[in-house]
Amino acid sequence: MTGPPPARPGTEGEARDDADVITQSLDEPELFAGLYDRHAPDIHRYAARRLGEGPADDITAETFLIAFRTRDRYDTAHRLARPWLYGIAANLIGKHRRSEVRALKALARTGHDPVAASWSDRSDDRLAVQAPLAGALAALSPGDRHVLLLVAWADLGYQEVADALRIPLGTVRSRLNRARRKVREALSTDPAFTSAFDATPATTGQELNPSWTK
Repeated sequence: MTGPPPARPGTEGEARDDADVITQSLDEPELFAGLYDRHAPDIHRYAARRLGEGPADDITAETFLIAFRTRDRYDTAHRLARPWLYGIAANLIGKHRRSEVRALKALARTGHDPVAASWSDRSDDRLAVQAPLAGALAALSPGDRHVLLLVAWADLGYQEVADALRIPLGTVRSRLNRARRKVREALSTDPAFTSAFDATPATTGQELNPSWTK
């Protein structure tokens, strides 16, 4: 006689965390869909901010395909899978780094690029802010840009970024400090950023938050 695995003591009726879902999906692959439902919207949103809506669809799908295929190697000591999933997504985004930098430079130069529409619902009202920011991001190294945007756009903590990118915590701190310094220096010399930011404090989103530079 076969049936669902027995509930662990004390967990009946409780929501399964990511590690449980991954472990149980080894025997019941369909359960992995729960991980997708839980995290795919955030992964897609992050990828769209980096590369635009079109590539984000492919990156999100491939992120979860890779996660599904490698789930037997997942370290269940990490009960939350967000860093793991963002790490996979970051690797995939890294393959598009030339396209990302090209789009950022286009936005910085012309004040218009399709990717900008993914940054904010009011992108047209904030191009004066986005253009100098795009230029600053384009000038960062790929590693520094990954760290900065995982903190600023994915809202990962330092240790989570370290886990996602598989780098030491000290490297995360040094890359983040360097990226913040370069962005601060680039934006502080651009009067368009200063005036636009000061004029729209109520509509400024996390992606333009001055705490990036602190």
